Amino acid sequence: MNFFQKLFGSKEETKEEVKVQNETKYFDVLKYDGVRAMKTGEVDYAVRCFKHALEIKDDLEIHDHLSVVYTSKGMFSEAYEELQTLSKAQPDNVQIFIRMANIAFMMENYGAMATACEKAILIDSANATAHYLYAEACKGQGDDVNTIAMATKAISLDSKQDNAYLLRGETYLHTQQLTEAEADVAWLLEHTEDNEDVLLLKARIERAATRNDEAIEYFTKAIDANPFSYTAFKERSEMYSLVGNEAKAKEDAERAEELMPTDGKENVEENIEKQLNDKYKQMNPYGF
Repeated sequence: MNFFQKLFGSKEETKEEVKVQNETKYFDVLKYDGVRAMKTGEVDYAVRCFKHALEIKDDLEIHDHLSVVYTSKGMFSEAYEELQTLSKAQPDNVQIFIRMANIAFMMENYGAMATACEKAILIDSANATAHYLYAEACKGQGDDVNTIAMATKAISLDSKQDNAYLLRGETYLHTQQLTEAEADVAWLLEHTEDNEDVLLLKARIERAATRNDEAIEYFTKAIDANPFSYTAFKERSEMYSLVGNEAKAKEDAERAEELMPTDGKENVEENIEKQLNDKYKQMNPYGF
């Protein structure tokens, strides 16, 4: 290489530099457009931008964005894969495994959910959310004993874990441990207000204890909290029928039929997805 090549660089080197500069610029444009599209709800365009950007270079923040976009589209397997990529890059980040557990829950893959929770707990043994999600995974696998144990652990780590109290109370009811279930629902009634799920649990406990009037009272309170509750109308109808009030039983049954969801899991999944997206807006767990 002669003096001028050493001083100014070769023609080939200049072309390579230009190529790198163009790719960097194109990557930045794709990433920016993807984020903008994600924020404005243009999720399909956001996915295309992010995937093209990853063809240029790998980027953890884009994998993060893709996991959120895929979740909003109900593409839970794809969202889980993106989180797996992040977990390999940041194996000590507990929030990644918590999000993986949430996505696995929506896929009803309780084995994967339990594994994600175990990894989160290995990183942070005092993480109440990880223990609560582990309890949900145990419930999904039909393990009532460990559902109660993990929910109890979550509560011991964070006494304000409303979801853990609710899950444990429901499991106590399922296993016919009414005294324990009543204690949990009493705590929930004291610390929550007009919560449909809590009121339904209370109504079901009263029904199990054959306190029929009290059961009807709390099913009514659940309806007051949510006038569109298919479950509350359906179960209050059953209670009215049990006490011999067929007119009101028929009225509630007709209302329940009007409110019956087209897919029994639809409302649950939409609620979980909303919670995930709300949490994502409140924090960036990856430290970018």
